[in-house]
Amino acid sequence: MSGSRPNIFEGVTDYFTELTRMRSLGIHGAPEAERTHASAWVPVTDIFARGDDLVVRVELSGVDPEDVALSFSRGVLTISGTRGRELPDDVEFLVHERYYGEFRRLITLPEDTRTEQISSVLDRGLLVITVQGALGSSVAAERIEVVDRSQEASTPTVRSDE
Repeated sequence: MSGSRPNIFEGVTDYFTELTRMRSLGIHGAPEAERTHASAWVPVTDIFARGDDLVVRVELSGVDPEDVALSFSRGVLTISGTRGRELPDDVEFLVHERYYGEFRRLITLPEDTRTEQISSVLDRGLLVITVQGALGSSVAAERIEVVDRSQEASTPTVRSDE
């Protein structure tokens, strides 16, 4: 197998990169507010193919294993958890770049993926999720014909306003 595979996550990764960039524009220099689910941080993630396996690597430095949850439902892998802040109350930040609190990341997997194919290991702050055989059995997209009705002869519709 020497050909390259299409990147099925290209649009998703572009979207998250742009969201992260826009979020960082409003954070630095502003007073820190309590983070809600909508403003939770998003961990840095790599998604790549290794043979027929799909591999997801998520950077979770400072997150305890018991604070990480993985779930899989309807073709979506959800990675969620919390990075706690363990600092004394009298700390005054000179530089504050790390995010704390809840995080959540959703990754759409190939439609025929089963839970039994998914395994994960958290080692030294790097969560590695492997979806065995996820790329080997993917069904190629089929083209669906688009019918152009504008070229058909049409009968004018007469409406009565009486």
